[in-house]
Amino acid sequence: MKSVGILVVAFNASTTLVNVLDRIPEKFVPRISQILVSDDASNDDTFDVGQAYAELNPLLGITTVRQLRNLGYGGNQKFGYRWAMNHGLDIVVLLHGDGQYAPEMLPAMIAPLDADEADCVMGSRMLIRGAARRGGMPLYKYVGNKILTRFENTVVGTNLSEWHSGYRAYRVDALRDLPLERNSDGFDFDTEVIVQLVEAQKRITEIAIPTYYGDEISHVNGLRYAWDISRHVLRYRMHKVGFGEGDLAFNSDDYGIKSETGSSHSQIARLVAGAPKTILDLGCGRGHFGALLADAGHQVTGIDVIEPSIVSDRIHRYVKADLSQGLPADLGTFDTIVAADVIEHLAQPEQLLRQLRDHLLPEGVLIVSVPNFAHWYPRARVATGRFGYDRRGILDETHLRFFTRRSFQRLALRAGWHAEVIGTTGATTSLLRTDPNEASRVDRSAQHENRSHIGEHRKRPALLTYQYLFQLVPNERQAQTRLGRSLTPPANSQS
Repeated sequence: MKSVGILVVAFNASTTLVNVLDRIPEKFVPRISQILVSDDASNDDTFDVGQAYAELNPLLGITTVRQLRNLGYGGNQKFGYRWAMNHGLDIVVLLHGDGQYAPEMLPAMIAPLDADEADCVMGSRMLIRGAARRGGMPLYKYVGNKILTRFENTVVGTNLSEWHSGYRAYRVDALRDLPLERNSDGFDFDTEVIVQLVEAQKRITEIAIPTYYGDEISHVNGLRYAWDISRHVLRYRMHKVGFGEGDLAFNSDDYGIKSETGSSHSQIARLVAGAPKTILDLGCGRGHFGALLADAGHQVTGIDVIEPSIVSDRIHRYVKADLSQGLPADLGTFDTIVAADVIEHLAQPEQLLRQLRDHLLPEGVLIVSVPNFAHWYPRARVATGRFGYDRRGILDETHLRFFTRRSFQRLALRAGWHAEVIGTTGATTSLLRTDPNEASRVDRSAQHENRSHIGEHRKRPALLTYQYLFQLVPNERQAQTRLGRSLTPPANSQS
């Protein structure tokens, strides 16, 4: 059986604490390993009440601590979760000392964790229609809760009935995987935890709990709270698409396929559609994009530094090599070479571009996508003196080179290539849509725009261009045809 700890956060709770502890179901007591009552530097005798109760009820294993200074609602939780980790507990339940959440629900709160069906269980007052209002939730809080929850679900991509319940149970190992110490010490801590659980791909389950509003004093500034939690979820959404330091998107390290309509990968897949081709996918990663091309009938060779077992059998051939050290001599020749989000990771990309000329068939093309440093975001960071690296996006901390349209074309020219813009991407659709597989109206508009401008310079201004897509052909060919004709496989193609 999993060990269970109860964290009771208390502030000025001397009149309610005893009742909360008395209401812990007697049959549930044997499941409890330890109870921590953390008095957050109260102005009353909450600590003394907790101490006296612990002495009268030794079987509960209560430890009462008084913080020397007020840590705040979030800071008090951080202290309690560290306590749970240090004491080797498997499950920790957050209970409020003011009696707002029913201790009678403790068995139901831990049941999904006991069954390994969840990493976090949230008690929701909104699962049963009308229950919150019948329980005494004020109308303004009910409406605010519903509006904010819907906003948070939309931005983060969740489907919770309530984001604002303080009744929670966690698998302690799941908490270990979250950067809790980065979080606020205030009431917005709970929102940050949900965002971190989502980012870490943890399982969140909700159960219905009764609503109770008594004469307890609320210490929450509603407007400030609404602003703080809105800021957190918007920051998370921005971090997911590459704007900001990326600390909330701490788990988004995999350079996987960008499947949304209008992305660089979706545009490249559409550009190479048609007759089967031999394709070299540079920096293929785990092979997800290569698999998309292979499913379309192309013969795909991938090259990267990761272990072959990770790529598995997604593509036809995998070559393990470090692109910064050059290309293997026996790589072969191809109809199409794709360098999607690769060039910016190399210290000397000109060297690689020169070598690629030897691996392209006479009528073949090289397709490159690079982030645009002339986009408004890096411009703003530089102009305000706040330049720095992010976890992903244009200012990704692994990017060694930055390009504008002209600077990349000059680089390509020096390496013996003629580079023509054949597409662009913007960050707009990624910001407005949380489900990458859902083609929204914005996506369809972007798709129409991309199709309308393939083969010619895009009309999107540099300030709004997130990435450029280039078609490169050797200088001596001086590509005069549009992309559709230049991608037609030659008669002697090995496809």
